[in-house]
Amino acid sequence: MTITHSPSRRDALAALAAFGASAAAPAFAQGAPWPQKAVRLVVPFAPGGSSEVVARAVAAELSKQLGQSVFVENKPGGAGTVAMQEVARSPGDGYNLILGHVGTLAVNPYMLPNQPYDVNRDFAPVTLLAKVPNVLVVHPDVPAKTFKEFIAYAKANPGKLNYSSAGNGSAGHLSMEYLKLTAGFFMTHIPYRGSGPQMTDLLAGRVQVAMNGLPSVSSFIKAGKLRALAVGSAQRVPVLPDVPTIAESGYRGFETSQWYGLLAPSTTPSAIVKRIQEESAKALKTSAVTERFAHDSALGVGDTPEQFAAFIAAQQKIWKEIVAKAGIKAD
Repeated sequence: MTITHSPSRRDALAALAAFGASAAAPAFAQGAPWPQKAVRLVVPFAPGGSSEVVARAVAAELSKQLGQSVFVENKPGGAGTVAMQEVARSPGDGYNLILGHVGTLAVNPYMLPNQPYDVNRDFAPVTLLAKVPNVLVVHPDVPAKTFKEFIAYAKANPGKLNYSSAGNGSAGHLSMEYLKLTAGFFMTHIPYRGSGPQMTDLLAGRVQVAMNGLPSVSSFIKAGKLRALAVGSAQRVPVLPDVPTIAESGYRGFETSQWYGLLAPSTTPSAIVKRIQEESAKALKTSAVTERFAHDSALGVGDTPEQFAAFIAAQQKIWKEIVAKAGIKAD
């Protein structure tokens, strides 16, 4: 059963929210300037993935700029819902932020329809921090040397290959299901509790394939422990110039990347949200962050709360359709 609000009800809710924000802003302006203590940035996944690379790079610069510690806290579980629920219920005072991404913001609302929070109602988008290319990697024991050979092998051996991800609803899970749907082949999904455990089994050959963010696999590609077959970005990435895009390999229009942004509880005053956005945009331009991102071909963004909200809405529209067509479920 779907419950909808009448336009008058929806307008009343919007007016109430606007009043709350306008009332909170003067209170913030009249009180002590933010921040007065350490700021917690929650990453809803285990350590070792692209999310942590982005979060820690930005948090380190924010700490310098704000004069207060911005510390990263990993809180995995429930495809990101454990951390999202905790932050949604946290005080809207600017001291509890969360790193949102494609899974928690654009997929879970359709994969997990009974979440104990509403991503569009209970969070205030702050800024899109970064977009990170996905790269399809295989263990060296996989006989395919190119992306086209991989697709042919997967089609000829349905179910023989297993692919790993950092968990149900993770970017790697979603990207691979999107590829399976587009290219028409079958592999078994093996979800892990974070990128660290996933990489252990992938490197050992206990699973054979993954679609990960480039930061988490680049060193293993360089060391020859994993073979990169294709990237999901629209263009080739500078650090892997000889690796083709999936789009140029016969699947025109295919594009998938990981993206990460900051959100705060929806009750956070607009003045604090604006301050965090401005400081984040500044941090993304520092040499420490730009060099770290360039190393992994990540693209820093730093847009406005309004632009980030529009981006989330567009991504939700795309992934709602993919979740339905691919039958993606929280196993």
